Amino acid sequence: MRRSTYSRWDGTQEVPDLDADALLQAMGDELIEHGDPESALRRMLHQGLEVDGQHLQGIREILERLRRARRERLEANDLGGVYAEIDQALRDVIDEERAALDLPETAAGADAGGHAPEAPIPDEATMASQARRDHLDLLEHEDLAGKVRGLQEHDFASPGARERFEALLERLREQLMAQFVEQVSDATQAMTPEDRSRMVEMLAELNRMLEQRAEGGEPDFAGFMERFGDFFPENPATLDELLEVLARRMAAMQQVLNSMTPEQRAQLQELSDQLMEDLDLQWEVSRLGESLREAFPQMGWEDSRQFTGDQPLDLGGAFEVMEELAELDQLEQMLSGASSPGALAEVDIDRVRDLLDDESAESLERLAEMTRLLTEAGLIENTEGSLTLTPRAIRRLGQNALSDLYRRLSRDRSGRHDQDRAGVGHEREFTTRPWEFGDPFDLDIEQTVRNAVTRAGAGVPVALTPDDFAIERTESEVRSSTVLMLDLSLSMPMRGNFLPAKKMAMALHSLMSSQFPRDFLGVVTFSEVAREIRPERLPEVSWDYAYGTNMQHGFALARSILARQSGNRQIIMVTDGEPTAHLTDDGRPVFSYPPTRETVDRTLREVRRCTRDDIRINVFVLDATPHLARFVEDMTRLNGGRAFFTTNENLGDYVLVDFVEQRRVAS
Repeated sequence: MRRSTYSRWDGTQEVPDLDADALLQAMGDELIEHGDPESALRRMLHQGLEVDGQHLQGIREILERLRRARRERLEANDLGGVYAEIDQALRDVIDEERAALDLPETAAGADAGGHAPEAPIPDEATMASQARRDHLDLLEHEDLAGKVRGLQEHDFASPGARERFEALLERLREQLMAQFVEQVSDATQAMTPEDRSRMVEMLAELNRMLEQRAEGGEPDFAGFMERFGDFFPENPATLDELLEVLARRMAAMQQVLNSMTPEQRAQLQELSDQLMEDLDLQWEVSRLGESLREAFPQMGWEDSRQFTGDQPLDLGGAFEVMEELAELDQLEQMLSGASSPGALAEVDIDRVRDLLDDESAESLERLAEMTRLLTEAGLIENTEGSLTLTPRAIRRLGQNALSDLYRRLSRDRSGRHDQDRAGVGHEREFTTRPWEFGDPFDLDIEQTVRNAVTRAGAGVPVALTPDDFAIERTESEVRSSTVLMLDLSLSMPMRGNFLPAKKMAMALHSLMSSQFPRDFLGVVTFSEVAREIRPERLPEVSWDYAYGTNMQHGFALARSILARQSGNRQIIMVTDGEPTAHLTDDGRPVFSYPPTRETVDRTLREVRRCTRDDIRINVFVLDATPHLARFVEDMTRLNGGRAFFTTNENLGDYVLVDFVEQRRVAS
C-alpha cells in the first residue's frame, strides 16, 4: 500500500504543475467508477490528488487550514487591549503632571517655561496647585472618555505632560478618523485634510446615487469612478460590485463594535463624540451604512467574535483583523459552495496567499486549471452544457487500467500477450506496435527511425530512445471472440466489487484493442435485465438501481452476439450473486430472492444452449456464498468452462492472465 507523509508548509516545498495525462491518471478510479468527468473533477476538487508523488491540496484540506487560521487570530488577540493601551497612556500623562506638581519649583509657581520665580510662593498659588492635585485624583476613577474630558479641562502645570496629552489626542483622533475612513476606502494612507474633504464629497455623491437608484433612475457610475476611482484600488466594474466591497468593509467594522463589551462601545462612542471634528464625514458614513445594511443583510452585521488571546490590538489593528476574519468567512463560503473547478475562477489567489499560505494558494490555482487542461488536451469536451470523455480519454483510461494491472503482476505470471515465435500458424500483419521490455529485439527499423524523427525533428545523426523502438505484429490465424458479461446489480457497489470489475473490463478492452486487434470483444451488462453496450462506452457504465441478477437474459444476449462471430468463442462472466431474475416468455423481468426454481432452471437452459453452440463460459465469482458456489458448479459441469473464486483485489489479475493463457493454448 502506498504511504504518504505530510509536513507543515515552510516555503521550500514545490506544488507540482498539473499535466493533463497525470491528472487523468490521478482521476482514473473516479472516472472508471462513475464515468462522469464532472463528478470525478468535483471529487478531486474536494479531496485533492497526488501528482507525480506530490500532494495537491483539495478544498477540504484548504477549508481546514482556513478554519485554523481563523482560530489562531481569535486565540492570539485581545480586543480589550484597545482600551488598555489608551488608559495606560492617559495614566502616564497624569503621573507626569502629578510629578511636576510635587516639585518645589512647581509648588513655588513655576512659569510656563519651567523657571521658578525669585519671589516667595503666594498662598493663592499653593491653593491652585492643590486644586490641580485634587482634580487628578478625581480623574483616576473616571473611564477613558472621562479622563480625556477631564484632561482637556485641566490646567497643566507641566509643559511636557501637556504636550504628551495633546500628542495622544491627535493619535486618538487619527485612529477614530481611520475607523470611519477605512470603512469606505482602502487607499487612505497618510490622508491630508484635502483628501478627507474629497472623501466627504465622494460619499455625498455615492449616497445621492443610491437615492437616485431607489427612485428608479440610472446613476452615472462611470463618471463617479472617473472622479473618485483612486479611492477604490479594487477597481469595481459596476455600482453593485462597489457597494458589495463597501458593505463587506463596513460590516467588518460593525463586527468590531459587536465584539466589544457594552461599556467599551459606550466609551468609544463618547471618545468619538469628543474628538471627531469632521461631522460631515460621520454623517455621510452613517447614511451609507444604513443603506448598505438594508441592501446586503447577509453580510453578518450582527455577528461578533470572541477574542481570547493576550496580544492587544489598537483600533486600526482590530479593524484589520476583523476584515481578515470576514475575508476568511467569505472564502470559506465560496469554497464550500464550489462544485466545479471553474467556480474557483472568482477566488483572489494573491489574497489567499496573504490569508493562508503559498501552498494553499498554489493548490487552488492548480485546481482551477483542471477542466481547462483536460479540455485543451482533448480528453474531455463540453457537450450541450455537460462534460463528457472523448474517445482519446477512454482509450487512455483503458491503457492506464491495463498498466495498473501489469504493475501488480510478476513478469512470469503475466504471460506475454504477443508470441515471440514465428512460423506455421502465424501470419504477418504488416503493422507495428511499441516495443516493451521482454519483447524480442526484432525491431522494425523503418518505423523506429520514423518515431525518432517525429519526436526530435529532422537531422542527423538520429538519436534513438527506447520509446522510439517498434516491432512488427504477428497474429495467430486462430481468431478469438469474447463477450464479457458484467454484473451491475446493487450488490456489486455495496460490496466494493463494482470498481475492480469495471476496471478489469476496461483493461481487457485495452489489451485486446492494442495486442489483438482482430479479436472480437462484446460487452453485456446485466442486473434486472441485460443490455449490450459498445466496449468504447465502458467508462460511462454505472450500476443499476434495480434488484435482480438476470444471468438468463445475459447468456441469451451474449449467445446471439457470438452467433455472428467466428473463431474460438467464449463468455467471461463476472458476478457476485446468484441468479435472482429471469425473463418470462412474453419478455417481462421477474425478480425473486431467494432464487426460485424457475429462475435457476431458465438460466441453466441458456447455459445448455451456449454449450450446444460451442460457446465456453468462464465465470469469475466474487464473495461466493455456498448457494452461489453450488450453482456455478452445476453451470460449469454442463458447459465445460472454468470457474474462479476470487476477490475484488485480484480479479483483474485472474481475468487477464487466464485470457492470455487460454488464447495461447487456442493458438
